[in-house]
Amino acid sequence: MTSNEEQLPEVNDIPILTRREVEARMAGPLIQAFMDKFGKDETLEVVSEVIESLAAEFGVDLARKQGGNSIADLRRGQAIWSAGGANQREILEVTETTYNYNIVRCKYADMYRALGLADLGFVLSCKRDGAMFKGFNQRLKFERTQTIMQGADYCDFRLTLE
Repeated sequence: MTSNEEQLPEVNDIPILTRREVEARMAGPLIQAFMDKFGKDETLEVVSEVIESLAAEFGVDLARKQGGNSIADLRRGQAIWSAGGANQREILEVTETTYNYNIVRCKYADMYRALGLADLGFVLSCKRDGAMFKGFNQRLKFERTQTIMQGADYCDFRLTLE
């Protein structure tokens, strides 16, 4: 690289909320067009498969970057999702094998609604979580019964290392 060339930022240097917005502005209209032409269920099935695959890869990469895949490693790595106040987390319980928390404020949900993509927000963001956790650690069991994206007051994250 010459001294006149600018160094491009790494994709992981861009806050995840910003990345999700860029993705949504591009993918949202494409997904809608595919749903109109090929049907909602079939389209969302393919979209979900692709997004979950990418999320699992992200989880593997996150564990590598954290130097491990323990609950403590996960907690350190999760700061990237909250960058810039993207979400607010209420910690309920943390042990070596348990990590329970609620997301009580979610700018991801706000962003999808503002873009007119509230109906796709769960697939484009929330649905990533389970696959990402599994990629991070195959022994990590994830349960969630509600999300802000789907109209709840908070998202309940319950993680257990088995």
